[in-house]
Amino acid sequence: MSVKIKPITDHESYQVNEHTIFKDRLGNWNCTHDLSQKERLAFNRYESMVIKNLRFKKHTTATYKG
Repeated sequence: MSVKIKPITDHESYQVNEHTIFKDRLGNWNCTHDLSQKERLAFNRYESMVIKNLRFKKHTTATYKG
């Protein structure tokens, strides 16, 4: 199963395989649906490699194959 992550609003909300994940007022990532283990792992990798990387001016769509 591949996981596709698409930015909606940089640093605020992203689409992970048709599920929207967003940052709340406290700075925690939340999702209206439970993500699978692969989806959570892929988003954690995306967060550490893209979201937290100050060199990225605009976040890109990423696909993780698993």
